[in-house]
Amino acid sequence: MQAPINVPVSSDKFWLLTKDRAISLPSPFDNKGNYVISLSQLVRWMGVKAEELGVEIYPGFAASEILYDEDNNVVGIGTNDMGVAKDGSRKENFQRGVALKGRITLLAEGCRGSLSQKIMKEYKLREKVQAQHQTYALGIKEVWEIDEKKHKPGAVLHTLGWPLDSKTYGGSFLYHMKDRQISIGLVVALNYHNPFLNPYEEFQKLKHHPSIKPLLEGGTVLQYGARTLNEGGFQSVPYPVFPGGAIIGCSAGFLNVPKIKGTHTAMKSGMLAAEATFGVLHEGSNMEAYWDALRSSWVWEELHRARNYRPAFEYGLFPGLALSALEHYVLKGKSPFTFKHGKPDHEATNVAKLHSSIQYPKPDGVLSFDVPTSLHRSNTNHNHDQPAHLRLRDPNIPETVNLPEYAGPESRYCPARVYEYVPNEKNQLKLQINAQNCLHCKACDIKDPKQNIEWTVPEGGGGPGYSVM
Repeated sequence: MQAPINVPVSSDKFWLLTKDRAISLPSPFDNKGNYVISLSQLVRWMGVKAEELGVEIYPGFAASEILYDEDNNVVGIGTNDMGVAKDGSRKENFQRGVALKGRITLLAEGCRGSLSQKIMKEYKLREKVQAQHQTYALGIKEVWEIDEKKHKPGAVLHTLGWPLDSKTYGGSFLYHMKDRQISIGLVVALNYHNPFLNPYEEFQKLKHHPSIKPLLEGGTVLQYGARTLNEGGFQSVPYPVFPGGAIIGCSAGFLNVPKIKGTHTAMKSGMLAAEATFGVLHEGSNMEAYWDALRSSWVWEELHRARNYRPAFEYGLFPGLALSALEHYVLKGKSPFTFKHGKPDHEATNVAKLHSSIQYPKPDGVLSFDVPTSLHRSNTNHNHDQPAHLRLRDPNIPETVNLPEYAGPESRYCPARVYEYVPNEKNQLKLQINAQNCLHCKACDIKDPKQNIEWTVPEGGGGPGYSVM
C-alpha cells in the first residue's frame, strides 16, 4: 500500500470572525514543520505496516466488555456477540463473542472510549491523581474538492468567534490538502449553555461567511463526519495505569487544545506504553513505568504549557483571548497558577426557559446541506436488524425531563439526527432513536443533561466509513 501523501504547512493564519468580517490576529498555532494529511489514510497505511511486522488486527470486531480474573485484575477484552436480532433473539448466523486475553491490555479507544470510561470508574483513576473531570468539544467536518485556482496546498486557517456566541467556546479550521482537496470544520465546546444551539447548523452557517464562501463556491463535498475531542488537557489526565494494563491516546485525553492536535501526543503515549509493556513481559518491571515515563516526556511538558488556554474561555470569548494571549506570549506556559474547568458539560446545559429558540436558515444545497445529505457522504452503515447500541438508562427521562425542561436537546446536539421526537398515536411526542444513523461521535454520551444515554458498541464493523477524512 502506497504511503499517504503529506503536504507541508505553507502558511498559518488565525482570524477572529464577526458576522461580516475576518480580523487577522497573531497566530497562536505553531505549525511550522507540520504536515497536512488525511488521518484515515495514515491509519490504514500504518495498519498494513503493523501487519507486515506480525501484528494481528481484527477489523469488524468491537470490544464490548472488560474481562477480569478472580482478583479483579484485567486479563483482556471480550468482543460482542454477532447475529443478534433487534428483539434480542439469536438469528441463524449467531456467533458468540470472542475472549481476547493477554498479560497486558492497552485501551486505545479514542475520545470517550466506552471501556476506558468503565475502567476509570472501576479503579477510581481520576481520584488517584485528583484529576478534574474531562471536558469535551464536538468537531464537525467536511472534505471538499475545490477549484484548482483557489487551492493552496499546505495553507492552514483557524478562526474564533462567529457563528458561535461570545459565551460559547469553539472555532473553525480549514486545511488545504493534496489533489485540490480542503478539510473544513467547526469545533464547538460541549459545555455550551443554550439547549437550542445546534452544532451542525452552526457549521452550515460558517460556510456562508463572506471570507469562506468564495473558496467553496463551485466546489464539491466529498465526505462528511463528526467526532468529539477531549479538551480537559493537563488538568483532566487520569492516572492511566490499572491492574493488568493502561489507557493510552485520546482515551486518556492528551489533546493539546490550543493546537487542536492530539495525534502526536496519542502516538507518543502508545510508544511509552509499549516500552513499559516490554519491561513487564521481559524484565519483570510493572506498568507504573508508563506513568513515570509519561510525566518525564515532552507530552507532559506540552500539556502543562497549554493547560490554562481552554479554561480561560470560561469567562467568555474576549476575556479568554486576553488571558490566553498572556499565557502564550508573556508567561509562555510558566504561570504559577492552574485554572480549573467549570461544570461538567452535561451540567452546563441551561433549562430552555432561560433562552430563546434559534431559527437557522434552510440549507441551500450548494454550501449548506440537510442532515440526510451529509449522512450519505459519511458512508455510515449499520445492520438495521440489531439491538440499538444507544441505550437509555431510564426510558422515561426523555419525555419527563429532557423535552419539558430542556426542549429535547438531543435532537439538536447530535450531528446525525439519531434522536427525534415524533408524535405517537395519541399525538404525544416520544423519543425515537435512529441508531442506524450514528456517526460514533459520542456527543450524546457526553451532553445528555441527565447522563441518561449510554453509548455501547454496535455489531462489529458498523459505523461511518471514512476514506479521506
